[in-house]
Amino acid sequence: MIIEPRMRGFICTTSHPEGCAQNVKNQIEYIKSKGAINGAKKVLVIGASTGFGLASRITSAFGSDAATIGVFFEKEPAEGKTASPGWYNSAAFETEAHKAGLYAKSINGDAFSNEIKRQTLDLIKADLGQVDLIIYSLASPVRMNPTTGVLHRSVLKPIGDVFTNKTVDFHSGKVSEISIQPSSGDDIENTVAVMGGEDWSMWIDALKAENLLAPGATTVAYSYIGPSLTEAVYRKGTIGRAKDHLEATAFAITEKLADIEGKAFVSVNKALVTQASSAIPVIPLYISLLYKIMKEEGIHEGCIEQIQRLYQERLFTGKPVPVDEKGRIRVDDLEMRADVQEKIAKLWVEAVTENLSEIGDLEGYRKDFYNLFGFDVQGVDYKADANEMVNIESIG
Repeated sequence: MIIEPRMRGFICTTSHPEGCAQNVKNQIEYIKSKGAINGAKKVLVIGASTGFGLASRITSAFGSDAATIGVFFEKEPAEGKTASPGWYNSAAFETEAHKAGLYAKSINGDAFSNEIKRQTLDLIKADLGQVDLIIYSLASPVRMNPTTGVLHRSVLKPIGDVFTNKTVDFHSGKVSEISIQPSSGDDIENTVAVMGGEDWSMWIDALKAENLLAPGATTVAYSYIGPSLTEAVYRKGTIGRAKDHLEATAFAITEKLADIEGKAFVSVNKALVTQASSAIPVIPLYISLLYKIMKEEGIHEGCIEQIQRLYQERLFTGKPVPVDEKGRIRVDDLEMRADVQEKIAKLWVEAVTENLSEIGDLEGYRKDFYNLFGFDVQGVDYKADANEMVNIESIG
């Protein structure tokens, strides 16, 4: 079938298998071009199919020759209907890993559930024995707590006051003002339940209880801080409370792993185009200005560059992992440079519909968005028939 992007609001409802595969190959080639990393050899990636999770799996496998197990929740293809992009990404990753003689297996299902945890533990026990790196990179708007049976829904809202600021519709390029009502009721608690550290801790507890963590095992979860421009809706909003909980959880996990000399870290990464960030008011405008400046300065990074640098320059140097005053690894350092943020603050005031294509990188934003779904990828013939019925080798 000929597959074209179909938009519904801020979401693309189709994805292109060959475009997704080419994206994965491009990331693999980048990692191979940067040389070997003396990293972990048996890696579990929870949330392995897109974004930072996918980049972590690729970096582990093709930077450190690691065996990887990836857990994700993706839509399979059906005749005449495409899979979600993460399905095609994972299929392509496994194909390339197996070609390279690397162990790679995947589990598709709700990572919050006891059932998927059990399936993963059994697979580690059978095939790897133990894991020495656990990446936690889940991004979901809802979570069913497997202990209480309560379904929690996260919200992205400010706390206390209405938040009003500029945003952009990245499809039309129209800059407008938006107001977001503050959180109410159980909004904060629900958001923390979905996006905080409880499930991360549950995973580590389950792995440790069955002796599946190697001595000195490391676990890393991903977070974001961002600038003062976005803090009312992000870091000081409901999602910020969840990130605070995630960061506190890292210390609690490190204490639990003291007997095996294991450690837990939160890595603060830079702002990038993701399915989630595209739906957050204010963020697309901020990212389009950020991209323009970082590209001009020659310091722009995508997911794969961020994770390669995290592994090469922070996690696996043979020295203690460098952290900030709150114990966090920072690979958002280039984004948060004072000169970069000063330029963004100045451009923010000036940004209007008429000048955004000049002062911002709206085209780069759009390209990255379509790339997420396998579209607008160089070297792919989008006029040719594509086979939507792609299998993941280890799932069948």
